[in-house]
Amino acid sequence: MPAPFLDELRDWLPSNDDPVRPLIALSTVTPGGYPDVRHVLLSEFTDEAFFIHSDARSRKLAQLAVSPRASFAIAWPELARQLVVVADVEPAPDDEAASVYRRRSYYLQVLAWLNDDDFAALELAERQRIWAEFEAAHPAGTLTPPPTWTGVVLRPRRVTFWHGHPDTASQRTEYTLTEGGTWLTTVLPG
Repeated sequence: MPAPFLDELRDWLPSNDDPVRPLIALSTVTPGGYPDVRHVLLSEFTDEAFFIHSDARSRKLAQLAVSPRASFAIAWPELARQLVVVADVEPAPDDEAASVYRRRSYYLQVLAWLNDDDFAALELAERQRIWAEFEAAHPAGTLTPPPTWTGVVLRPRRVTFWHGHPDTASQRTEYTLTEGGTWLTTVLPG
């Protein structure tokens, strides 16, 4: 049975072929049990899941490997909207990760190749020199994903839509996946 929130989700999020990807606040859990949040691009979404992609050596992917659960939020203050998702996480298929990489901007493709601990530790002028040399050697349209490029699938367990209203109280509509695989809908105060 399809999730009851898919139409609203499609209305709120850009289509997967839109080059401008939403910036989400992704929260993972450290080995010590603390939440760890950062902003990342939402690569794409389907009727069943959300996808993010990053360097396999990143802290967020290391944390997800140990504790494969995450949450994320997207806010649209100008529209009085917020979306919050709590999810189980698993590795994304390699072909899906390659497809997402091809749709990323040239800047983000280069970033996937260069942005590691050693590069980050360099002085600004040195990073700029190396970046320019890399771009000269690898023109736009020629890059393939680096070996460290990977993705994860976030399978939602709870999806919450927050609707603000200037003339009344805000309201949340929350969808929770039950153990039986159906979605429970609850309307909550904002």
